[in-house]
Amino acid sequence: MTSSGLAGSNSTGKRPIVTRFAPSPTGFLHIGGARTALFNWLYARATGGQYLLRIEDTDRARSTDAAIDAIFDGLRWLGLDGDQPAVMQFERSPRHAEVAHKLLDAGHAYRCYLSQEELSAMREAAQAEKRPFRIQSPWRDATPDQWPADLPYVVRMKAPRDGATVIDDLVQGSITVQNVELDDFIILRSDGTPTYMLAVVVDDHDMGVTHVIRGDDHINNAFRQLVIIRAMDAIEGGWPDPEYGHIPLIHGADGAKLSKRHGALGVDAYRDDMGLLPEAVLNYLMRLGWGHGDEEIISIAQAIEWFDIKDVNKGASRFDFAKLANLNGHYLREADDARLAELVAARITDLPVDLDLLARAMPVLKVRAKDLNELAGAARFLFVSRPLALEEKAAALLSDEARAILHKIHATLLQETHWTIEPLEATVKSLAGELGLGLGKLAQPLRAALTGQTTSPGIFDVLILLGREESLARIAEQMETTNI
Repeated sequence: MTSSGLAGSNSTGKRPIVTRFAPSPTGFLHIGGARTALFNWLYARATGGQYLLRIEDTDRARSTDAAIDAIFDGLRWLGLDGDQPAVMQFERSPRHAEVAHKLLDAGHAYRCYLSQEELSAMREAAQAEKRPFRIQSPWRDATPDQWPADLPYVVRMKAPRDGATVIDDLVQGSITVQNVELDDFIILRSDGTPTYMLAVVVDDHDMGVTHVIRGDDHINNAFRQLVIIRAMDAIEGGWPDPEYGHIPLIHGADGAKLSKRHGALGVDAYRDDMGLLPEAVLNYLMRLGWGHGDEEIISIAQAIEWFDIKDVNKGASRFDFAKLANLNGHYLREADDARLAELVAARITDLPVDLDLLARAMPVLKVRAKDLNELAGAARFLFVSRPLALEEKAAALLSDEARAILHKIHATLLQETHWTIEPLEATVKSLAGELGLGLGKLAQPLRAALTGQTTSPGIFDVLILLGREESLARIAEQMETTNI
């Protein structure tokens, strides 16, 4: 095991593939972060590797326990829990500082005593000369006997100044940066705390991460992090470069980077507010930048079989809420009825819900719905008590003529002894024929009386679900004002 006790190599010396998802707990689990987690999870599963989690909570001012809980909750809902307990980055600060001091002692890093005033003057001079600002610290090559005894300092890496660094990115292809573009970035602050750039590298090494799959907004970070990795490999060995795969960000339908103005962003909103199923969200996210031929419906098992990070597109994908809604409708129709009943019941909080009845209703309810909210709205008629509240459009259907029709329907159904689909359908159709009306003329007021709505499952399904006693009582209630 490493000195951190987090990871090690196997007995053959071959590195097993290890991926990681490492969010910062400064808010909810963003839908883009969920896709990053999914791609890491899929690649680990597809290669027989491990998928790990790390919470990068070194920003103490912005990191919150509520955000950490929200991230874990979102990942759990999507089935993207880590294969081991999550690593909390802040707790490992002593280990990060230990590596910083190794780099300092070996001459790969240095103490920098530049004050904020001096740095500001350098920045202003660069702006005046219209050139990029790069730290050119006079302390880069200072010897210990030149260090001031009473001034605060930061520890900076000695970035290479000659040549170029090339990354063969698994998604973006070959990327080259001239080393002169790299600055001497800080790895330890003046209070001795590690920076993000250092902590990420140390944690990835100690966790045994072999493949860093993350958003392409981190490409520039990769070149800086390689400076640390290669310096530590020179010092003690066993610090190989990871494989990088930088995936493009998600854009809104207008082509701009996905933001709050495009709609729901947190995974919790897709579950709680939009009423989506996790399998639909997963299917949609995996298709944002990756696919297998023309397949739109891809199960997790199929995705594991087919997925390769090298097949992810280089360009940004556009988020389409309509496509997601249609996909969710597919998964609703495929979902287990008892499971759906549990999910829908949680959304009907103001009525007593019979779970068995709700589960029996699912086959006829879910064919019309695209989300759990629609399902819950469609199911409410099953549990409301009399007198039934009518929607405005439903009340408008119940004219005196319609109530007279309800009276005839009630009298006919009262004689029906077999309360099943076939005899009910035959009886009502026969009545329609006797009255010289189309079935729709009977079904419209009957639906309004039974459900209080103008839309519902098939009218005979409604009669069966409500049962004989409740159906007749609801019809009778709506025909009371009729003068026969």
